[in-house]
Amino acid sequence: MLLNTYESKALLCNVSVKGATSQAGVDAFRGDLVLIEGEIADASGRRLPPLAVVKQSTVLVKADKIAMISGILVELAHLPSFFEMYSADLAAGANILFYVEDLTKPAVVELNGFSAILLPHEEGAAWNTLMDDLRMDKEDFKGQSAEDKVITMAEGLAGYKAKADSVSYEQALTLVSKIKREHRGPV
Repeated sequence: MLLNTYESKALLCNVSVKGATSQAGVDAFRGDLVLIEGEIADASGRRLPPLAVVKQSTVLVKADKIAMISGILVELAHLPSFFEMYSADLAAGANILFYVEDLTKPAVVELNGFSAILLPHEEGAAWNTLMDDLRMDKEDFKGQSAEDKVITMAEGLAGYKAKADSVSYEQALTLVSKIKREHRGPV
């Protein structure tokens, strides 16, 4: 199973869902997916925390290929890292949607032969934001297991058409804000 391979390589963090769905050969994951690994910390090969992750990612794996992924990127500059790490595991026509914290305008970018929908993100949980964007509500998931809810989300994303221009990655970089967000939380 692809997700077990990722887990053995310590590429999955903050796991909230990881397992088989009710459909044969289909697995689901929710949590953080490592984009840039931390440096090796000791002689045992243990690593420091990752330098970048897809936060709050939702991943659907069919036949050991990623059929759908969504989540939050802190910086648009991390998008190539995603494709470097995972493009070999992406299914043809995979549905990819990332909320990007430093993006100012929606865009559709093609990299490594895959199209990714990129939407600006200020705050909120990725799952709830995606539900809103796909015009889904809690009734759509009623009675489903946590893993099967990912299938429902993937089906919704498959039919989603973003109101965004298709641009090159270089053009998308011009849509990035230089302003750093304030961190919220306890002081």
